[in-house]
Amino acid sequence: MKRAGFTTRWLPILLLLPQLSIIAIFFYWPAAHAVHSSFYLADPFGFGATYVGVDNYADLAGSSEYLKVARFTLIFTLLVTFFSLALALLLAVKADNIIRGAKSYRTLLMWVYAVAPPVAGFIGLIMFNQSWGPLTEAARAIGWDFKLGVNFNDTATAMVLVAVWKQVPVNFIFFLSGLQSIPKPVREAALIDNRSARGRFWDVTFPLLAPTGFFLLIINITYALFDTFGVIDTMVKGEPGNNPMTLVYKVYVDGFRGNDMGGSSAQSVILMLLVLALTIFQFRLIERRIHYT
Repeated sequence: MKRAGFTTRWLPILLLLPQLSIIAIFFYWPAAHAVHSSFYLADPFGFGATYVGVDNYADLAGSSEYLKVARFTLIFTLLVTFFSLALALLLAVKADNIIRGAKSYRTLLMWVYAVAPPVAGFIGLIMFNQSWGPLTEAARAIGWDFKLGVNFNDTATAMVLVAVWKQVPVNFIFFLSGLQSIPKPVREAALIDNRSARGRFWDVTFPLLAPTGFFLLIINITYALFDTFGVIDTMVKGEPGNNPMTLVYKVYVDGFRGNDMGGSSAQSVILMLLVLALTIFQFRLIERRIHYT
């Protein structure tokens, strides 16, 4: 393998400098500031801050509300990740088998990708409107008195459905690309060895999609933890109250509405460490079972 060579060692440094500067300004500096602020109790009027050590972390550990939000975040992330991947894979398999109208089918599924999370949340508000929302009416038809923004479980259900609907097109694009990249001779050989379509999928197709699935697993977990902020903020109508919220939304509520910058910073540090640990776990344990071809 031929290695890239540079006439001077300063050239690669200059090429990397813009990207490294962006990372330092928009990640490392805010992260360092959050860690520093997490050890202080800030005055809500901005007149200074008092060093309190690990008291902010201790308060979070003993807070039943924070533990409740953490449990909901875990359940929310699992549900959104699972259903987003499962539905996208199902649709991609069906789209890969379509002969006529394939382009129209794919285009209709991909359109949702252009919808921003706050817009998706607003569409969810319309669909689950208590007076005339079509999904609310459908729920009432089966005896479910759906109350968005009032009932905790109903609001959580709506948030999961909207978040899944928003993410399915992204997964669909990657899964469909992965399916279409499988060589035709491999499919023909699988057809000869196994006449069952379900058997061919689990024995041949699914293992070949493992690298794509692993990539999407990381993307979807990150999406559920962070990128659903706009959906949640729109659907709780700016009044979280007893409505469900995730850890990243609680950081916003406590920091920018409750003016508890120290506690909010401690929450962001915990969330950052959680994501770091989760990423290491995924790459160290799960990726070992993935074979790239």
